[in-house]
Amino acid sequence: MAENKTQPTDVPVEDFLAAVEHPTRRADGLELMDLMGEITGEEAYMYGPTIVGFGSYHYKYATGREGDSPAVAFSPRKSNLVFYGLTEGPDADRLLPELGKHKTSTACLYINKLDDVDRAVLAELIRSGYHHTMSEIHNPA
Repeated sequence: MAENKTQPTDVPVEDFLAAVEHPTRRADGLELMDLMGEITGEEAYMYGPTIVGFGSYHYKYATGREGDSPAVAFSPRKSNLVFYGLTEGPDADRLLPELGKHKTSTACLYINKLDDVDRAVLAELIRSGYHHTMSEIHNPA
């Protein structure tokens, strides 16, 4: 089976965030690095060229495909901030309506800027998503 294309890198997170062009996205990224690190107790690391990850879990699908991925993560994209691992926790359905302006897809949460959302609710989504991933989804090899 082919190796996953996206892998952890040695690029310093601070260097990546400092290079984010959009000033609001850059400032939000720095704030999120601190917030997510504090909540998870994990060091931030680059996962691929644009994703800032916290923690790691091992997954294995019924198809046999397996790999490692960040427990929770974000990416300061040009159009918005993308969050990974925040929408699948048991509290997500209750918390998302309280978050503020956002969109979701199957596995991602999108916000334009941190000032559009309630930071306390976002913190709870991070906490819940991280705990859910590490205790319910994590499948050590």
